[in-house]
Formats: sequence, structure tokens, C-alpha cells
Amino acid sequence: MGKRSIKENKNAYQLCREELNLTRDQAAELLECISADRIEKIENEKTSPHPDEILTMAKAYKKPALTNYYCSNICSIGQKYVPEVKTTELSQIVLEMLATLNSIDRQRNRLIDITADGKITSDELEDFKNIQETLENVSLTVDSLKLWVEDAIANGKIEE
Repeated sequence: MGKRSIKENKNAYQLCREELNLTRDQAAELLECISADRIEKIENEKTSPHPDEILTMAKAYKKPALTNYYCSNICSIGQKYVPEVKTTELSQIVLEMLATLNSIDRQRNRLIDITADGKITSDELEDFKNIQETLENVSLTVDSLKLWVEDAIANGKIEE
């Protein structure tokens, strides 16, 4: 059995592996296409993982959130376009979604007023930004729900 790491500030990949009580050698066997040496380099941030390695880890470790972590924190394109999705309890996700949808419902008529003429004027810009922010919150909540479902499927809590 390998030594247990006492390193502080472990990255997400190491935390997921250790949560399963796997040594790097055991993880390499589970992952099949990633060697223990490569796992060590990824966990010690001496090298960045490749997207296919992230997909393999996410599936083997039963941690679909690793893909979002990678895209929103490591990938240079994802850092710009993919927000980090926080996973919470289903009830909290649903309540956030309902609150955001209620907000959209109140803003719907204003959005119609702003966009009806095909232009956004300076006096409409602040309201438009607020509506856009609300829509981004809807998107984040939907992504959070998707991630919750993927996690529940991966861990056998619900059937696909």
C-alpha cells in the first residue's frame, strides 16, 4: 500500500482519487490509459491533464464534476466561456431555479420593450444587463441540475 499524502492544497484530481482510497498505482490500473507517473505529474501540477484523461478520470472516479472543473479552471477556452458549476443538494438547485424563473417572468415584458425595435439604447442598457445576468443564472442552474443528475447516475442513486 502506498503512503498517504500529507500535502496541503491538493488539487481536484488528487482529492477525487484519495476519496476512493486509491494509491496512484491502483488508480492507474483503474484508469487503464494513464500511468501512475502521469497521475503523479498531474496531481503535483507538473503537467496539465489532457481532456481525454479528464473524461477517463471523471468516469472512473465517478466524479462528473471533474469535467466542469477542468473546463472552467484549466482549459484556456473554457476559462473564458464555461462557468464553474457548484454542485449542491437537489432541493437547493430546484429552489434556485424557481426563484430565477420567477425573476425572468417579471423581466419578460421589459425585455420585449427593449428589443422590439432591434436596438438597445443607453437608457435601456442597465435593464438589459440585469436581464442578461438573470438568464446566465438560469443557465448556471440548469447546468447544476445536469451535473447533479450525472453524479446521481454515476453513483447509482438513480438509474439512467
